[in-house]
Amino acid sequence: MNYSTEVFGDVVVVHTPEELNEDQAVPFGTYVARLEQKKVVFDLDNTETIDSAGLKSLTDNQTRLRDKMGMLKIATTNATNRKILEITRLDLQLEVFDSVIDAVKSFR
Repeated sequence: MNYSTEVFGDVVVVHTPEELNEDQAVPFGTYVARLEQKKVVFDLDNTETIDSAGLKSLTDNQTRLRDKMGMLKIATTNATNRKILEITRLDLQLEVFDSVIDAVKSFR
């Protein structure tokens, strides 16, 4: 499965699927693991649903990238997704930005 991406220099922005759930978590993780870039931003703006498998996918991808000496950052203006990250306290484990531009710039 392919996901929409954009490349800004050495940073890749991956637009997460509409539903980041149990059905999507494994294929999404596989896709991210194949990326050559080590600086990755997940854009959660178009993601309508995130379940526990989706949240685990975020942390698993962060671990994979760290193992490759890379880094994951999250961008979202979606208030629901931001609240989910706050309630689960993942906003303390993942760097969360208000925009893709801010997340990409933070790598510099």
